[in-house]
Amino acid sequence: MNIAPLTPSSVELDKESGSGTRHLISPYWQITTFLAIAISLYAVYANALSNTQEFYRNVIFLGGILVLGFILFPVSRQQATVKFNFWDYLIILLTLISYGYFYFTYIDLHVARNSIPNTTDYVMAIVGTALLLEAARRTTGYFIPGLSVFAIIYALFGQYFIGIFGHAGFSIERLLFRLFMTGEGVFGITLSTASTAIIVFILFGSFLSVSGATALFNDLALAIAGRRRGGPAQVAVISSALTGSLSGSAVANVATTGTFTIPLMKSIGLSPRFAGAVEAAASTGGMIMPPIMGAAAFIMAGFLGISYTTIVLAAIIPALLYYASLIIAIDLEAKKQGLKGISKENIPQVKAVLKARGLLLLPLFIVIGTLLAGKTPIYAGFLGIIAIIIASWISPDTSVRMTPKKIANALNEAARGAIQVTIACAAIGIIICVVTMTGIGSTLAFNIVSLTDNTLWMILLVVMVVCIVLSMGLPSTALYIVVAVTVSPILIKAGVQPLAAHFFVFWFGALSNITPPVALASYTAASIARSDPMQTSWSAVRLALPGFIIPFILVYNPALLMQGSELSVLSIIYMIITALIGIYALSIATANFWMIKTHWLERIFFTTAALLLIKPGVFTDLAGMMLIVLSGVIHILRYKQYRTAAIRKLAFT
Repeated sequence: MNIAPLTPSSVELDKESGSGTRHLISPYWQITTFLAIAISLYAVYANALSNTQEFYRNVIFLGGILVLGFILFPVSRQQATVKFNFWDYLIILLTLISYGYFYFTYIDLHVARNSIPNTTDYVMAIVGTALLLEAARRTTGYFIPGLSVFAIIYALFGQYFIGIFGHAGFSIERLLFRLFMTGEGVFGITLSTASTAIIVFILFGSFLSVSGATALFNDLALAIAGRRRGGPAQVAVISSALTGSLSGSAVANVATTGTFTIPLMKSIGLSPRFAGAVEAAASTGGMIMPPIMGAAAFIMAGFLGISYTTIVLAAIIPALLYYASLIIAIDLEAKKQGLKGISKENIPQVKAVLKARGLLLLPLFIVIGTLLAGKTPIYAGFLGIIAIIIASWISPDTSVRMTPKKIANALNEAARGAIQVTIACAAIGIIICVVTMTGIGSTLAFNIVSLTDNTLWMILLVVMVVCIVLSMGLPSTALYIVVAVTVSPILIKAGVQPLAAHFFVFWFGALSNITPPVALASYTAASIARSDPMQTSWSAVRLALPGFIIPFILVYNPALLMQGSELSVLSIIYMIITALIGIYALSIATANFWMIKTHWLERIFFTTAALLLIKPGVFTDLAGMMLIVLSGVIHILRYKQYRTAAIRKLAFT
């Protein structure tokens, strides 16, 4: 969503994409800009001004995005500077023909021919599928199209798979019909979500970004946390949380806020490696920060059959716990290094910031309030866009006004930012269709639960590793869909509450952005910080390690997701307090510092206490608290001895 518009003299390599974007010169640049604006305007028309039938909306939207994707993304990074050739034109022409064919023959197929396809239908479905997979390879890399191809092979040749993976197999005609001529495959729920709620909120975020809200977030973060110990690192956390809640992309978040926060962190003495790690970990949290959560909230609501508002409310406490864990870890690191905050004269005044651009916060409150009032995400998103335009014109800062040129720029950016998520959603529709047809999801869930003897903590550990591996290198929405379809049924089969199961898998999918070896957010931050990518990645993992226990806490404490039959204010407060204590204990253990450097026995006690506080219960809570008190007393006594020795040494010298 935060992809800057391409100009004839610029090039942008999106680190979440497969082949990077192409150098464009006139007239291709003008054509691409016109097409991008047209796609965004069609999204506005289809979702706000007309009652377009779902299949037609999906076909037009996906077809336009595919053409835009083929123009912007070449065959490979090495081809980024190569001019268009015959094959480029042919691919775009075939895209228009195949997707246009199904647009114009849909009623004839399902009404006049009673849903009986002919040879032309099958040929066009094969061409359309191949083009979609190639677009997915160019924009997201090899994993999603590879998984989709494997799903197709599995559906066609199931009789050759052994054991629990075997099935009778489906004919190619039946598979193509389900994939391309119904609302169950490519044009299914994931693409429908992309062509409605996701594109609307991408538009909202694009309008907010173009209006100058990102600068407002940075100034507010500076004003709030700049003077604290390790202030710039705290600023990175707050700024990334605010920006990431809109963009939902860890990589885009790093690229947007990191250029401001990383140099700021380095200026107070933080190492480049740690500065990059802070930004990567903070930006990754944006994917789980409401209201947008990398658009996963919309997909999650569709999968679970619950309201979007329920998802947003459920995400609030976990997201705040994650960012609290980062702030604690950063504070301990700053204390260990003896760092201070930014001088008062270099920090903007809150009143001045709010006076100049504070009205740009109004659209955020309007969107959140509209959602909480029970309105649809599409309604809330469009209301937010209108609010941005109005707020920009009544704001005292005339530079934020949404002029026609800025509006066109926002529409242009939105369509470009929707390319990856839309193509990924469409390609993953193939996987969802095959999983539904073969029932492999339920089969895997049953067998994994049986192999682990239905031991929940073992299942959670297995699922955690699988989610991180499956999500490596995937854009935010795509990674959620992959793990939700393939892994969440395992947890639900094991008795985990469905919403908690989906949060668990999405959380660890998001954390793959900082987990080696494919840690895109860490690598992006490292390039800005000029540090070693792998060292930055491991530092980000260490920094965010307390956040790794939060999904386990959610599974054992679904009340933190505002779920459960015995939900009460007191119980939620109690669980938040115990979770924070556990997070703080693990932060001390991972930082190897509290008041002074910790002893190895203290680290063991703090880690064990944090693990005990994951599971609710009087025994585990008391045991965890006792260990924390014990290790705390030991540490304080050691600290007093250290200070006494230091004072004596100073007096002696």
